[in-house]
Amino acid sequence: MSRSAPTIDSYGGGGFRLSGQWHAGSLLIVGDEARAWPVTSLAEVTRETLSPVFEAGRAEVEFLLLGVGAVGALPSKAVREGLLAAGMGLEFMDTAAAARLYNVLTSEGRRLAAALIAV
Repeated sequence: MSRSAPTIDSYGGGGFRLSGQWHAGSLLIVGDEARAWPVTSLAEVTRETLSPVFEAGRAEVEFLLLGVGAVGALPSKAVREGLLAAGMGLEFMDTAAAARLYNVLTSEGRRLAAALIAV
């Protein structure tokens, strides 16, 4: 993971404060790049909406940290199998827990992507 990975300062209210800047809506972070992610529910998490993660590949992304919204739930079989086939792990939990864990993991130098559905 890049040393310049953004930090999540806060979350809630429909967005995230990332390295001091407010970002409304869901967020996808791959390496040191954060971008708006047009996903509002777990049902919208697909291989297509996660394409930047798959494009980055195993060399850049060890696993995906998926914040699934207000309540933890299982991502689709297609997403789980796609990540497995690409050699990437998956950790999923409610968005609040994922946002907190993201900072810990990036501080440890872990190579991860984070897909966080805004709450």
